[in-house]
Amino acid sequence: MAKVEIYTWQSCPFSIRAKALLDRKKVSYMEHSIDGDHGARMAMTDRAGGRNTLPQIFIDDRGIGGCDELHALESGGQLDDLLHGKA
Repeated sequence: MAKVEIYTWQSCPFSIRAKALLDRKKVSYMEHSIDGDHGARMAMTDRAGGRNTLPQIFIDDRGIGGCDELHALESGGQLDDLLHGKA
C-alpha cells in the first residue's frame, strides 16, 4: 500500500470530504493538521509546488492536489492503482 499524507484544517469541508473517501477505501494515511500554523502552511505550499489550498494530498510523496483531484482519480478508476503502487 502506498504512503498517503494529507494536509488539513479540522473544519475544512474539503478536508473532511477527502478523508471520508480515504476512510471508505480503508486507506491508512498520515494527517498533518495545520490549523492556524502559518509555518506549516508555508512548508505545505512549498512541497505542493505553490498550491496553498486545503487539503493537499500526497501519495508516495507525489502531490496529487486536493479533494477534487482525489475524487477525479477515484471516478476515473486511477486511485486504486496509485494506492497500490501500480501507477
